[in-house]
Amino acid sequence: MNFLKAIFLALFLSATASAAQPNIVIFLVDDMGVMDTSVPFLTDASGKPQKYPLNEYFRTPNMERLAARGIRFNQFNAMSLCSPSRISLITGKNAARHRTTNWINQSSDNGGPNSPPEWNWKGLRKDDVTLPGLLRTAGYRTIQVGKAHFGPGDSAGADPLNLGFDVNIAGGPIGHPASYKGTLDFGAKTKQVANAVKGLEKYHGQDIFLTEALTLEANAQVEQAVKDKKPFFLHLGHYAVHTPFESDDRFADHYKDSGKPPKAQAFATLVEGMDKSLGDLMDHLEKLGVAEDTLILFLGDNGSDSPLGDAHNVGSAAPLRGKKGSHYEGGMRSPFIAAWAKPSTGNANQKKLPVKQGAVQTQFAAIQDIFPTLTGLAGATAPDAYEMDGRKLDTLLTGAADGSHPDAFLMHYPHAPHRSNHFTTYREGDWKVAYHYFPDAENGNTRYQLFNLKKDPFEQEDLSSSDPTNLSRMMKALVAELEEEKALYPVDDAGAPVKPVVP
Repeated sequence: MNFLKAIFLALFLSATASAAQPNIVIFLVDDMGVMDTSVPFLTDASGKPQKYPLNEYFRTPNMERLAARGIRFNQFNAMSLCSPSRISLITGKNAARHRTTNWINQSSDNGGPNSPPEWNWKGLRKDDVTLPGLLRTAGYRTIQVGKAHFGPGDSAGADPLNLGFDVNIAGGPIGHPASYKGTLDFGAKTKQVANAVKGLEKYHGQDIFLTEALTLEANAQVEQAVKDKKPFFLHLGHYAVHTPFESDDRFADHYKDSGKPPKAQAFATLVEGMDKSLGDLMDHLEKLGVAEDTLILFLGDNGSDSPLGDAHNVGSAAPLRGKKGSHYEGGMRSPFIAAWAKPSTGNANQKKLPVKQGAVQTQFAAIQDIFPTLTGLAGATAPDAYEMDGRKLDTLLTGAADGSHPDAFLMHYPHAPHRSNHFTTYREGDWKVAYHYFPDAENGNTRYQLFNLKKDPFEQEDLSSSDPTNLSRMMKALVAELEEEKALYPVDDAGAPVKPVVP
């Protein structure tokens, strides 16, 4: 009898331990900006969500559904390019600190002219502290499905299994697919074979879109983890909505009469297909009976790349200025929603991290804040000496203000060529300064730009000439942050570092 009691007790404690750890989903969308959705993220002066024409164009009912169950942030920044953001997400470090300050070309060092030669093109290494690695140590099954892009083809970072993931499906060194179409073997039957998505061979030749295939694989992995009674961490990195802008025919009729050009219509179908994936995942969590114990964090990895305008004006992310790769807000403002898949006030896991339903958080936050938030929730601990820039979002997720949370963000891009070249931006409170190391026509041949984002959220009035006091203050703060993060700088033609100059 005592033996049977012991077995029963062991099984009970095992089940209790598993239930005590919430499941975690990061739903990461490539190149999706804050305006590429029917969910209004931008707010008026009172903090009320305000719809703009792009919100009326896109169809994302499942994002609406998720936002109703949780909280969305109207000022959430990622880096303005993919690899820097993705590494910040799973390390908690700003890109200036981890030094992967450009997107990673899978086959050759793409630092570019006058870029720091020591930049971290190789990306993540096996011995790096990562979110999946810490969660695996804490007992999680760590699942990576879709885009990874943590390192080039000949590096350890090319394979997510080297970085703390137990499972990797379709993730590698590529930054975008050669094709979204199963009939083209996701690129293997195109001229861009190097960018073919691998690991989905069972779908080759089928009339299936890449987004759908990844969703089926993610749902299957989640189901297996539930059957195995393992808490899971799912990093679902959709290749959508990155180029190529191939139309997802399931949704094409929704946009054919929009008056938008064909590429913009195709982009909208990529967005809607991604949204269907979110809904399918939420439905699957409910079917498996784990929705109450599953936290979903939805975000993009940089600003919008929609084909609706050029890099430095209002268009792709209207009314925000700029787009992916630029130094304006349209290049780094990302949609961010946090929600329990099925809210329940009595759920023990939800009591650990309460998330306000149907709310908008107007306080600033950034992509590196996700790392400490999730490690804290899961009971995982980074090494004592670990340098981290992110700060917990716990209080902000309740809808309250958090006076201890930093309202500053550094975006450092010491590279070229891209939509904006060799720049650093620094935001602190209502103010944002942009520094251009080599002024050119793309930035108006100016070294400095200064904006008050509270009064001028769409960056139309450059105050660098008319407000020298705030320009000097913000530049001093920018320089101090770069130095604190041990940033690498662009170099002149002789190879000497070029540091910012405070006016």
